[in-house]
Amino acid sequence: MSPPLSSIAVAARRMPEIIWGHSLQAPGRHAAERQTPEKSADAEAQKAERRLLAAIGCGLLVVVAMALLLVWVRLQTVDTGYALSAARHLAHRLEQEQRELQMEISTLTSPLRLEQVARERLGMGPPAPGQIVNVP
Repeated sequence: MSPPLSSIAVAARRMPEIIWGHSLQAPGRHAAERQTPEKSADAEAQKAERRLLAAIGCGLLVVVAMALLLVWVRLQTVDTGYALSAARHLAHRLEQEQRELQMEISTLTSPLRLEQVARERLGMGPPAPGQIVNVP
């Protein structure tokens, strides 16, 4: 007679049967362990339990994947929002700079200023009577 097995050893021997539905031992080794109606019902219950656990596992995997996708989408939205805010700030600053430059252009090209620069810097004045030439 073989020595009594601990509950862990029994569970370890049954693990392949629980997971895959069959034992790793050679067929016919235990002739006393024939399929009885009770064992057949237990096997069917174990198969149903494995299918249920697999479905639950797949469902959890889908839920986790969807949660990660939602987190990624939210992060992309926040990142895009920051980029959009920076672009708006840049556009506002460039518009302000354009207004300032337009004001500077209009100031520098005004007829009064051009006349003042011509008199002071270039020493120009009104033309003398002999300097005016009419072109036919």
